[in-house]
Amino acid sequence: MDSVEIGLITCSPHDEVYSLYGHSAIHYRDLRNDVDYVFNYGVFDYNKPYFVLRFIFGKTDYELGVCSFNAFCKEYERWKCQVSEQVLDLTPEEKDRIIKALFLNAQPENCVYRYNIFYNNCTSNARDIIEKHLDGSITYEGQPAKRGDTYRKLLHEHTADNPWAAFGSDLLIGVKADFKIDQREQQFLPRNLAYDFNRAFVVRNGEKRPLVKETIIWNPLGDQPVSTGFPLSPLVCFIILLIISLGVFVYEQRKKTCLRWFDVTLMLLTGLAGCIVFVMFFSEHPATSTNLQILILNPLSLFFIPQVFRGKKTRWFVISLCATILFLIGGLWQDYAEGMYILALCLLLRYWRHRHEK
Repeated sequence: MDSVEIGLITCSPHDEVYSLYGHSAIHYRDLRNDVDYVFNYGVFDYNKPYFVLRFIFGKTDYELGVCSFNAFCKEYERWKCQVSEQVLDLTPEEKDRIIKALFLNAQPENCVYRYNIFYNNCTSNARDIIEKHLDGSITYEGQPAKRGDTYRKLLHEHTADNPWAAFGSDLLIGVKADFKIDQREQQFLPRNLAYDFNRAFVVRNGEKRPLVKETIIWNPLGDQPVSTGFPLSPLVCFIILLIISLGVFVYEQRKKTCLRWFDVTLMLLTGLAGCIVFVMFFSEHPATSTNLQILILNPLSLFFIPQVFRGKKTRWFVISLCATILFLIGGLWQDYAEGMYILALCLLLRYWRHRHEK
């Protein structure tokens, strides 16, 4: 085992949605026998039937894949991502147990697992298989990193340059993503685990040794490609919606009329978005249940569209008012997606207009 090295690989993010948070893997190298493998818990087949639908419902199956280290690095070199490795200071017995466990996990009958971004992902699996086969326990010393203390805040740290990705995740995850989480729970992100490993010690029988022996940069960080997504941020889009709402409101006040088409459009958009939020209540992702944004992204609005379109009296606007007030109160516990408060103001304007309609 003197010629064997095992390390935790950490890859920096690139602009694909599935890689916004980086990646972790395990490097197994046997210098004497010219073996150089990467064990990668992040393998998935996007072409499998109903992949997106299964992902939404938390039924996505990932698997442990094995490839050559050279091929792994070339893939991330193509994305201009940094690939670093923390070579672990392990005893021969620990190396032997970890290698056997990895090859056992890689067998076809064992390699598939149910993926969850917060609780069971490529990073947490790499950490767990290392921890499980150490002689002793891991402690973390030194100054902890300054990082978010909830799942939502941690995601925001990685989506600062991608506002639509941040909006999408904020729209889907609910109030549970705003609960305080501890250090171990924060290690679902590759960068956090790598930082913690650098100040980790293995303690056994009162003796301790550093977990990491050295750090190697295999791929330097290159110039990241500039994302060419939708040119307007979610906030700008909601501001435009508010300006239109105010313009419609003023026009209606002056002309003593009510633009039903605007109500129908607003109800259709919020209702369709509400269907997505409602579906997430049945997902296996624990953090997507109890999403208070469904109060204003309400799928019930779709059932009232015919009445509003025909100009009939309807209770919808009173229901919308009550739901919006509850939504505003719920903001004490849940951080909403960008622009949701602006949408709430637009809905209040529509209630005010219909309340005073003659």
